[in-house]
Amino acid sequence: MSADSRDETLATALGGIRQSRRAFLQTVAAVGGSLVVGFQLGGPTQAAAARAGKGAKPWSANAFIRIAPDGAVTLVVPYVEMGQGAYTSQAQLLAEELDVGLDQVKVEPAPPDETLYSHPVFGGQVTGGSASLPGSWATLRQAGADTRALLVAAAAKRWNAQPSELRTEHGQVIHTGNNQRLGYGELVAAAATLPAPAQKAPLKPLSEYKLVGHSVKRVDTPAKVNGTAKFGIDALPQGVRYAAVRATPVFDGKVAGVDQAPALAVRGVRQVVVLDDLVAVVADHTWAARKGLAALDIRWNEGANANVDTAALVAQCDAALEREGVVAVKVGDVAAARPAKRYEATFRQPMLAHATMEPINCTAHVTKDRCEVWVGCQVLGRAQKRASEASGLPLDKVIVHNHLLGGGFGRRLEADYVHQAVRIAKHVDAPVKVIWSREEDIQQDYFRYHNHSRVWVGTDREGMPVSFHHRVVGPAIMATFLPIFFKDGVDFDAVNGAAGPYDFANARVDFVRQEPPTGLHVGNWRGVGHTRNVFVVESVIDDLAQRAGIDPVEYRRRLLGKSPRSLAVMELAAQKAGWGRKLERGQGLGMSVQDGFGSFLATVAQVRVAPDGKYKVERVVCAIDCGVAVNPDIVKAQLMSGVVYGLSAVQYGRITVARGRIVESNFDTYPVLRMRDTPPVEVHIVPSTADPGGVGEPGTSGIFPAVTNAIFHATGKRVFDLPIDTELLKGGRHEA
Repeated sequence: MSADSRDETLATALGGIRQSRRAFLQTVAAVGGSLVVGFQLGGPTQAAAARAGKGAKPWSANAFIRIAPDGAVTLVVPYVEMGQGAYTSQAQLLAEELDVGLDQVKVEPAPPDETLYSHPVFGGQVTGGSASLPGSWATLRQAGADTRALLVAAAAKRWNAQPSELRTEHGQVIHTGNNQRLGYGELVAAAATLPAPAQKAPLKPLSEYKLVGHSVKRVDTPAKVNGTAKFGIDALPQGVRYAAVRATPVFDGKVAGVDQAPALAVRGVRQVVVLDDLVAVVADHTWAARKGLAALDIRWNEGANANVDTAALVAQCDAALEREGVVAVKVGDVAAARPAKRYEATFRQPMLAHATMEPINCTAHVTKDRCEVWVGCQVLGRAQKRASEASGLPLDKVIVHNHLLGGGFGRRLEADYVHQAVRIAKHVDAPVKVIWSREEDIQQDYFRYHNHSRVWVGTDREGMPVSFHHRVVGPAIMATFLPIFFKDGVDFDAVNGAAGPYDFANARVDFVRQEPPTGLHVGNWRGVGHTRNVFVVESVIDDLAQRAGIDPVEYRRRLLGKSPRSLAVMELAAQKAGWGRKLERGQGLGMSVQDGFGSFLATVAQVRVAPDGKYKVERVVCAIDCGVAVNPDIVKAQLMSGVVYGLSAVQYGRITVARGRIVESNFDTYPVLRMRDTPPVEVHIVPSTADPGGVGEPGTSGIFPAVTNAIFHATGKRVFDLPIDTELLKGGRHEA
């Protein structure tokens, strides 16, 4: 039985899984002769869902352990691997409690099924929000322990022994008295017939863990090194053709006309597909398709957005700052506070693109009764739905093969490229691989939109806050992407982290919704709400400290009494960075502190600024308390990755608009950080026994204010608008 048909059989057999655990195990025992255990992977946001007024869904399994008669262990999870190490950490959790080697566990992404594999909080097959590991921590270990207990019980029955006389090791049950051994595969049939234990099996103490908490080798590395790993761009179904595409460059524009002859004259070009908003050239190979597309003179109906530019978008957001927002956070009474001094600052952050290493791509084949898609996507169920919409076929006629992702960063939380590929494939009598050029990738992105903030702070005579008011202006992405996080006019992601981890007696955060023009698509960007708000809050705290004449670390220390984990990471980062030491002329250290995704992070940047305004980030030090670090190497890699991604944005990132078009088109106009400019990044992990938090996103947001605060301490110039403008840094004090 193939993996696809086996999963279809499993889904049918389980029927939504509203059964007792005993009935569930009996039901799936016959599937392929394997023992199959289903369980629910949750998320770290159950409390957030409750605050949003939405209860979690009724219990249903969305992950499965299969143990075959030959002893092979397969973990089917609803999460995808996009470089973040999800497969490895999930395998570690299971292998630890199941008592098998990491080399004995194979991880498979679940096939598309929004019902069977739905996230209990997000409500779909979503990999994002740094939620995979926190959502698996408790249930995946427990599923491993319970499955191990069933196998032990099966062996005890066969040997007429007590379970207490048996132990497990590397996929075997061993009788401690006579050293008899049975492999797990030999026990699966018997285990599936046993009654479920009345109580959960006990978990190992953390002190006995051999895999969890250790830097084991990643399970996806060998295939990526030897070239056998399959990304979406590697899909090669038989008879595949290649398409180069150009969608309307003007937001919400349409195709007005095109002469197809120049493209058809190019050797290897098979056809030109003209749709209402795009033109695609289909050929025998990519070069012919691109050459044919370049030969075309496409005429566009530019529509109502032809005169939109960045200045107009910024002006709209500035105007929104003058409006009262919907209250998202309220502590005490800001209006009733009687400060001795008042502080006000306005921040502007630009649009940003994702610029993933693997450009957007999707391969599709559409026939009259079937649609098949090969892609790398963070939202597999949505990809299937978009393919169904585009093909006009029901969901059960749409097959999606999900592959590894060459970078997600939130871009592949959308499925627009799947919809587009299927629309094109409907006009091609063969599978067609649509690969976007880098220009198309950047200009047709789902951008992080303009975000503006204004902060008012009232301070006492010593300069400490007595009131904190933050107004956030931006789009409500969650209103359409994950409505559970949008309520009463507040986008919970947009205001996430908008008051920081600090103990303010009186605080208010309000949200003013400002959407982009129709056709200018916006979406999630790595770090989501924190990338907007941590920069603002930490810049303000640093500015207040300077105005009060208090060391920035000491100032934060006085505000973190109710967040001991935040305080601890700040102290560690400061120590490791040598905070307080005498610096050279033009050097500065900048601190930022944040909590989010269940983790606590402090970031220190060391920056050197020259009198001409040019600067260099010389060193970055991070200290994180992410609870149990399941794989410390992955934690470090993710923080380093986040720092590099954030540095690209804070130094260069800006998407601009002219005549309704995105101006930037490739890495020459939308630069990313090069290896030669990447500073050393140190990561220090605070030992913890708390449940794991997310690590994929915090590093990105933490570096923004760490760099700009360091620039201030080197030059006396405060950065309020991003990316950093070196012209504004000229003529600073540049003192030692």
